[in-house]
Amino acid sequence: MEVLTIHPENNEQLEAVKAVLKALKIPFVKRESPYDQGFINKVLEAEKDRQNAMVLNNGDDINNYFNNLADDVQD
Repeated sequence: MEVLTIHPENNEQLEAVKAVLKALKIPFVKRESPYDQGFINKVLEAEKDRQNAMVLNNGDDINNYFNNLADDVQD
């Protein structure tokens, strides 16, 4: 049998999932996260920062980036 891991984004979703499982008579086990919520928040923030990051791979990228900044300031 397969095991599913569900990641509700808020308490409303969690309660809805529990209600559906109970209605279908599907047993489930509640497990607490082994991670502190503060740690989880830091990881999520770091992931958000990574997605918004500018990646400069070489000297040309760096020069183009700073030249574009200078052009924006002059406009």
